[in-house]
Amino acid sequence: MIRFLQQSPPVSTYNISSQLQINAKLTPLRDDATSFLPQSTLTNITPPSSHAHKVSFKSYPNMHVLLLGGHGKVALHLTPLLLNRAWSVTSVIRNPAHESEILALGQGLKGTLKVLLSSLEDVKSPSDAQKIIDTVTPDYVVWSAGAGGKGGPARTIAIDQEAAKHFITASFASPGVSKFLMVSYLGSRRKQPSWMPDDEWAGIVRTNTEVLPTYAQAKQEADEYMTALAAQRKHESGPARPFQAINLRPGLLTDKPATRKVELGITPKGRGSVTREDVAIVADLLLARADTEGWIDLVNGEEGVEEAVERVARENIDAVVGEDVEGMVKRFFP
Repeated sequence: MIRFLQQSPPVSTYNISSQLQINAKLTPLRDDATSFLPQSTLTNITPPSSHAHKVSFKSYPNMHVLLLGGHGKVALHLTPLLLNRAWSVTSVIRNPAHESEILALGQGLKGTLKVLLSSLEDVKSPSDAQKIIDTVTPDYVVWSAGAGGKGGPARTIAIDQEAAKHFITASFASPGVSKFLMVSYLGSRRKQPSWMPDDEWAGIVRTNTEVLPTYAQAKQEADEYMTALAAQRKHESGPARPFQAINLRPGLLTDKPATRKVELGITPKGRGSVTREDVAIVADLLLARADTEGWIDLVNGEEGVEEAVERVARENIDAVVGEDVEGMVKRFFP
């Protein structure tokens, strides 16, 4: 069951499970909507509803963001930032006990806030993700979800890897969605980047192989899948159907107050840290621009956050450099 709560007007609750059944009989996708995706990828996607809106690559007022993992600490910081732009936010959470906390974030702000009660563990296919996207009809999708180490390796794979991939697939296939921002992890990569010293890379390798191997595997799989889809989309569609695939890759997360000082784009600090509030600030700024995409590493540093985002966009910095993007495409779409 999926249930909506809305911050303004006054809270109302209704059951939309019947709507999800209706969504199973939706009109077909436009021919160009998924032309870049291999047919095998599309097999399990329920076509989006006929009211899907036209793709826009620009950031306008009243954009609608689907925020997955709405009760996570980064998401709790991000929600009011998005609302303050007069954007709408639909925050997806699993536990109804968190509804009032989420809705309180929108008090006095310009945008409209809704809460969608749905467990990401129940998202077993791109079709399941598509039903949620069709119900919400967002312009942008933000993945700030994760198992959080709860429930063992199987749950981590189910959420951080599989559910993430299902939402990525559905978002790329939805004509109304023009941006997907993934909150990932700085160490999610296969090769030591040229800008990172050996000792910093060794710390990442240890984390990925000894400390959090399942988490690292899940994040890497989801990151590479989105990277491959973005590359495939550019190859097949070019500028005709632009899509911003933003992979924001923070270092060790802390609960300290925001510094608004960062090292963004690429960083030699493989073991660097960053406040969750600063991650949210950067995510908000990246979403508000039409010229941000790719892998963007993030730790706290000395550069002002606005200047850092401007520099990364202007210089087209992408921390995917050194990774085998062509190999990713071949692996997922042989």
